[in-house]
Amino acid sequence: MNILIADSGATKCEWCMLENDKKKLINTQGISPYFLNEKQIQDLLIKELLPGLKNVQPDEIYYYGTGCITIENKKLVKKAINKVFSTAKIFVDHDMTGAALALCGSEKGIASILGTGSNSCYFNGKKIVTNRPGLGYVLGDEGSGAYLGKKALQYYLYDTFDGDLRYKFDIKYNTNRAEILDNIYKKPLPNRYLASFTIFLAENRGHYMIENILEDGLNDFFFMHLCKYNESWKFPLHFAGAVAYGFRDVIKDLCHSYEFELGNILKKPMDGLIKFHKEK
Repeated sequence: MNILIADSGATKCEWCMLENDKKKLINTQGISPYFLNEKQIQDLLIKELLPGLKNVQPDEIYYYGTGCITIENKKLVKKAINKVFSTAKIFVDHDMTGAALALCGSEKGIASILGTGSNSCYFNGKKIVTNRPGLGYVLGDEGSGAYLGKKALQYYLYDTFDGDLRYKFDIKYNTNRAEILDNIYKKPLPNRYLASFTIFLAENRGHYMIENILEDGLNDFFFMHLCKYNESWKFPLHFAGAVAYGFRDVIKDLCHSYEFELGNILKKPMDGLIKFHKEK
């Protein structure tokens, strides 16, 4: 049986085809039903996924994606996938479910995603019991790439960066206020645009302003979300996503400050999902 697994954030989606104990990894753009309609998702799959599969057809598809927490969004994504893989059994669930399975396995714990967006849940070893719903990059997504990138842009546009950081920012991006605002308020996928500035934060670690942005931004996630779970002081806290992995030293320090037990930190949950579905 050929099994196709997908773990999708808003920026990128990782696919894994399990074929006779062989695995093939393929990367495509992220798929968010809040930003892409059915036709756009279908076109993305045809253009970016199918060439990598090389005519191998999946029997079952397990798709875990951002935004797939509502019935409407699950139906939209499932219909788009079905248009491309009409003979496969298709299961669509939230990326939070995928992260919980990958991080916690069959154990109890708090699972968090810190990527372009952010989310968290309490997983009882079988299912998600409590979820702190994300409000998206405009109202929430504390600790996410979009959230941290927004803080970096605020420092730049409000002229808070010192001369050294401002010079480095100008050299790297060669942009201006009008172009930045145009990308955020007029062009598509502003969350990805905001998240792209986390690269600048990663490249300038050690500067006190950069450390302040990271500590404040990630602490907002701990305070606004993780502290709302009574289970945070009872079970390990696990994290997945490029932001969590890239700034794992800050995550570790915050867990120590809040007296939380730190569990796994994975750059991407795919390895855990492969193990889960193989065992299943």
